[in-house]
Amino acid sequence: MTTTYPDSTALRHSTARRDFGFLWAGQSVSMVGDQFMALALPLLAVTVLGASASLAALLPFALYAPFWVLGLPAGAIVDRVPRRTAMLLCDGVQALAFLLIATLAATHALSFPLLLVLVVVAGCATVFFQVAYTSVLPEIFTDQQALHRGNTRLSLSESVSRSVGPILAGPVIALTGAVAAIALDAGSFVLSALTLSAIRRRSAAPAGPPRERGWLRRDIAEGLRFVLRHGQLQPVILCGTVYVLFLSMIEASLVLYCRNVLGLDTFTIGLVVGAAALGFPLGNLVSARLMRRFGPQRALMLGALVSVAGIVAMPVAGSAGSVVGLVVGSVVHGVGEGAFGPTSLTLRQTVTPAALMGRVGSVQRLLVMGAIPAGSLLAAAVIQLVGLPGVLWVGGLGTVLCLPVLVRRDIRAALRA
Repeated sequence: MTTTYPDSTALRHSTARRDFGFLWAGQSVSMVGDQFMALALPLLAVTVLGASASLAALLPFALYAPFWVLGLPAGAIVDRVPRRTAMLLCDGVQALAFLLIATLAATHALSFPLLLVLVVVAGCATVFFQVAYTSVLPEIFTDQQALHRGNTRLSLSESVSRSVGPILAGPVIALTGAVAAIALDAGSFVLSALTLSAIRRRSAAPAGPPRERGWLRRDIAEGLRFVLRHGQLQPVILCGTVYVLFLSMIEASLVLYCRNVLGLDTFTIGLVVGAAALGFPLGNLVSARLMRRFGPQRALMLGALVSVAGIVAMPVAGSAGSVVGLVVGSVVHGVGEGAFGPTSLTLRQTVTPAALMGRVGSVQRLLVMGAIPAGSLLAAAVIQLVGLPGVLWVGGLGTVLCLPVLVRRDIRAALRA
């Protein structure tokens, strides 16, 4: 009698698909929960704590400011520990922080300064989670096509959550209140932790030199050198930074532009502002096909061109008073960005050594996340100088600068080939 054993390759692929299924499910729920939190936190501050609108506006800053301080150290630390363990710990910290906010608010023991502190704590955990999150998928999928499919599906979940999340969050908050919505967000982090715990693959801490005095500074410097000297990573990451800087100018002023310059009603403003969310999933879905057909470098260039074309069309349409043109430009921009995002992530994961994955991701996060508040400040300055129509033109035409930044070094060589 002959005993047959399951093919090890097939078993490995089956385990990888199962592990990714848990990762995808948990993060999809968590991304929707983040949309609940984004709406509920400022409402909680204003309606429950009686904070002013200007104080409530500090909450998003408190959540993302830790990227400026911890962005680079997080990459070095994540590269020294098992990444899945780091994600589990961060999920626990975020769940505890938001559960404390909900509990203290429900018992009337929450003050605005304490809310700000708890949001900063959650923001610190977010920094480490995001760095580990973009580094863990290559441990599940080693094949480039499977890796890109995974990135595409995670990007698709993010895109859908950005459009569906607010639609769900609005009625839930209206029915249950901001406190219950924040408690639901805490539950989403618990679910994320449970799905991460179900992943079978157990990765050890990446190998590295011993932790001697000054190891953190040396590890950070090594990651920076790798990115700045790399012929593909440096153009792609700097391209994304320039793009986000000028896009943030448009996003910071688009609502006021539609209201004060075009005189649109609230419903139409929501349609214009949310139109990009319709394009993101389409771009996510076509990104894998573009990458297979043209290769990662050409797919990146095509995604950047489409996105920039859509953004440049927006001030043109606004000058003509065309709401349809604004919506179409926003959708086109979303398609291009939706194709560019997962492709750039797959390229980064493919060309980066496993021991440097966290540090390279932290450099990208620091630059891109840092460009968002910088773009908002730049928008405020331009509005003071030339008004709302001017900031739309500066932001739209400014995104064109990301194209020459991208077409350099090894990216240019690949396009020529």
